Amino acid sequence: MRRRDFIARSAVAAASYRRVMGANDRIHVGIVGAGIQGSVVWEQFLKQPNVSGAAVCDVYEPHVERAVAKTNGEARGYKDFRKLMEQKGVDAVIVATPEHWHALPAITACQTGKDVYVEKPLALTIHEGKLILDAARKYNRVVQVGSMQRSGAHYARAVELIRSGKIGDVRHISAGSIRNLMPGFARRADEPVPPGLDWDMYLGPAPVNPFNKLRWSYHWRWFWDYSGGQMTNLGAHNLDIARWAMNVKIPTAVAGFGGRYSLEDGGETPDVQEVIFQYPKLVITWSVREMNRGTASGSELEFHGTTASLKINRNGFTVVPEEWGKPVPGRDPSVPREFHAQAVTDPGSEKEFPDQVGVHVRNFLDCVRSRNRPHADVEEGYLTNLMCHLGNISMRMGRSVSWDPDKQEIRGDPEATRMCSRPYRAPWKLMEKV
Repeated sequence: MRRRDFIARSAVAAASYRRVMGANDRIHVGIVGAGIQGSVVWEQFLKQPNVSGAAVCDVYEPHVERAVAKTNGEARGYKDFRKLMEQKGVDAVIVATPEHWHALPAITACQTGKDVYVEKPLALTIHEGKLILDAARKYNRVVQVGSMQRSGAHYARAVELIRSGKIGDVRHISAGSIRNLMPGFARRADEPVPPGLDWDMYLGPAPVNPFNKLRWSYHWRWFWDYSGGQMTNLGAHNLDIARWAMNVKIPTAVAGFGGRYSLEDGGETPDVQEVIFQYPKLVITWSVREMNRGTASGSELEFHGTTASLKINRNGFTVVPEEWGKPVPGRDPSVPREFHAQAVTDPGSEKEFPDQVGVHVRNFLDCVRSRNRPHADVEEGYLTNLMCHLGNISMRMGRSVSWDPDKQEIRGDPEATRMCSRPYRAPWKLMEKV
């Protein structure tokens, strides 16, 4: 889709929505997980026309109180997501919990006739992701994954340029997250559970552990029980764009390397990671370095074509032609050198991209009405989730892997296949199929 068409369609859809919807014909939305990211997305939903905040669920009472207050007290508060799902009149549910709590609320929402906006990555495991996809299709629900870069106008423009061949044949894509966190996050001793927090419910299907601040709030991302580290955090964003631009699905082979070598804070996910994804005539690499900034920093994505390279992040993109002393024959002179997004303030926080998050939310709400597939449909979220987890599994197993989509397993490797799912702590259960 051309960028101008992308923007025009978004504007027309929003205008049409306001014109058609009546004052009392509202979409009633609930949220499961009202912490840091959940709060950002909740605000974006409440800004939209004809949306009512109907229900809030979180295991931490102050989060519930804060999110309910944003609805002027109209939303009902819950600690157990199952109670929220029973509330009549809730049309759609946001799932913005840690990754280990994505599957059960998302599947239950589909089963109870609710559409779902689920934060990325889609799920903690490959098996969970497939079940969410199956539930969405079985119950005919709209499921949007929170990969909001798919709703960024400059990302759409970059995809258009790449697919049109204006940077030549793309044979290599490099993605990564580079920063210096030495010596790591402050190591924390176990503590009493804070007032208002249901720690057992927070752990849910994950193994029992004493309360520790590094396992809660933002830092749960560095523990395998709840997350896949930077691979499923920032990798789920940029590898998703790589797949979108190249129109590829499942890699033919994956080889991962790395570990937590230098950060000494009790975290588990790698501070150095290198993963190679092989596609037909294309190699994608994912690099993590948490212990040295070097000459690079931040989350980057670069497409290397035979006539130019395109480097993109949430600020915009730059195209650099491959000119070795003279113009390269066949290079399209109409390719722009730079394109910058309009809404950029403080890099490093998702709050500075209201254009992308807001458009992503609007796209989901429009699809709730039209029943069309959203920008980041659940199937795309499943494929990116699969890619990320294959990278982590290869690294942890110490050998390359490949995926059999028909058997839904890693080819010839039962031990690695077992890592495609996780055991659930009683009484929580995950079905084999929906």
